[in-house]
Amino acid sequence: MLNTVKAIVRKKRIELEEPMNIPDGTKLLVVILEEDDDKFWQNAGSSSLDKIWKNTEDDVYAKLIKK
Repeated sequence: MLNTVKAIVRKKRIELEEPMNIPDGTKLLVVILEEDDDKFWQNAGSSSLDKIWKNTEDDVYAKLIKK
């Protein structure tokens, strides 16, 4: 199962912003965000939603609704 949690690096240690029970030995993937990219997750989510909702394949449904 994948979980995404916010964390910050302090004194070369990764600190979670919210408490979690993560067992020792748990494998993690760490994504380092640019400091000036505060809207990274919002933008990532928007592009995924745009692929779903903003596509020409759905235009046929819009035409049916108008009739």
